[in-house]
Amino acid sequence: MNRLSMAVSGGIARVTEAALGPYQTAVIRIGFSATWLLFLLRELPHRHELYGPDGPWSWDLAQQLTASNGSFTTLMWSDGRVWFEIVYALAVLSSALLLLGWRTRTMSVLFMVGVLSLQNRSVFMGDGGDNVLHLMSVYLVFTRCAQVWSLDARRAERERAARARGERVTDRTGPALWGVLGAVLAAVTLVGRMQGDWLIPALLWTVWVALALWWLVGRRARTGEPRILLDVIGNVVHNGALLVIMAEACLIYATAGWYKVQGSRWQDGTAVYYPLHLEYFSPWPALADLLSASGTMVMLVTYGTVLVQVAFPFTLFNRRVKNVLLAVMMTEHAVIAVVLGLPFFSLAMIAADAVFLPTGFLRRLGGRATGVRDRLARRGGRASPPGQRARENPEAEHVGSGA
Repeated sequence: MNRLSMAVSGGIARVTEAALGPYQTAVIRIGFSATWLLFLLRELPHRHELYGPDGPWSWDLAQQLTASNGSFTTLMWSDGRVWFEIVYALAVLSSALLLLGWRTRTMSVLFMVGVLSLQNRSVFMGDGGDNVLHLMSVYLVFTRCAQVWSLDARRAERERAARARGERVTDRTGPALWGVLGAVLAAVTLVGRMQGDWLIPALLWTVWVALALWWLVGRRARTGEPRILLDVIGNVVHNGALLVIMAEACLIYATAGWYKVQGSRWQDGTAVYYPLHLEYFSPWPALADLLSASGTMVMLVTYGTVLVQVAFPFTLFNRRVKNVLLAVMMTEHAVIAVVLGLPFFSLAMIAADAVFLPTGFLRRLGGRATGVRDRLARRGGRASPPGQRARENPEAEHVGSGA
C-alpha cells in the first residue's frame, strides 16, 4: 500500500510540477505549422479555386453544410473576395509566427482558426493529412509548445537576465495584442457571427480570459500561491493535451492497420501495386514501374505496412523497438511523399510521429542546428548576441506575457 501511494503521489507530482515533453511539443509545433505554411504557399496561385469564391464548392453550399454540421469557419462571415484574402493572409502569417515561436499562446489560437476556417470552407479538398492537421491544430492550443526552440524562449531568457541585473521589464506587445484580438472577438460575438457549434467560440473566449488572468498574476505576483496554482493548471492541461496527441497518433495507426487487415488486396499482398499505377498518384511513372516490377517486393511492402501500423501502439512499452519502428514509419512516409506525390500528407504524419522521438535525440539535433547556425553567423561576420540560443530549460515559457 505504501509503495502504491508513493507511486501515485509521484505520478501526480510529475504531472503537476512540470510541462512534460518540451522538445516533443516544440517539434510538433514546428512540424505542423511548417506543413500548413508550405501548403498555403504552394497553393497560393490556386487559393480561389480551392477555398475561395471561384471554387466548385460555392459559398452557398458551404453555408448550408456548416449550418447543418455546426463546423466553425470565419470564411462564412462574408462571401467577399477581400475578406477571403484577409483570412488567407492571416493563416499564412500565423503559421509563420507559430513556426518561429513568437507569442506562441496567441499564435496557436490564430493557427487553429486559420486551419479550421479554410478546411471547413471546402471539406472535400482534404485528405488524411488534412484531417490530422485539423485535429492537431486544436490540441496545440492546450500545450506549452514554446518552452524551447522559439523566440518566446529567447525573450524569456533575456527578461530573466534583465531582472537578475535589477532592471525593470515591461511587456507592451502582449497586452496590446490581447486587447486588439479581444475587441475583434467581442465585436464578432455581438454581431452574431459566432454561429454553429459552441465549442470553438467557447474555446476562444476561454483562452482570451486565461491569457488576461495569466498576465495579471504574472505582473502582480511572480511567486506565491496564485502563480503556483496557474502553473499547476497549465502543466496539467499541457500534459493532458500531450497525452491526447500521443493517443491520437496511436489510434490513427491502429485503425488504419486493422482496416487494412480486412481488405482482400492487403490480405493477398498486392495492395501497394495499385496506387503505384494510378495516374493521380504517379508523379514519377518510371520510378513506380521500377518499384512494382518485383512481385516479392510489392508483397513485402504490403505486409510490412500492415504489420508496422498494427504493431506500433504496442511497441511503446519497449523503447528500443519503438525507436526502430518509428524510424521505419518516418522513412515510409518520406517514400510516400516522393513516390505517390503526397508531400503534405507525409509531412503531417511525420510531425505526428515526432511526438514519440527520444528527448536525447532531439536535444542532439537541436545542438547540431545551433552549431550550424553559429558557424554560418561567424562566416557572415556576425557574432551571435547574448541570449541568442533558445533556452534549454523547460520552464522558459513560463515567464513573459500571457499573450
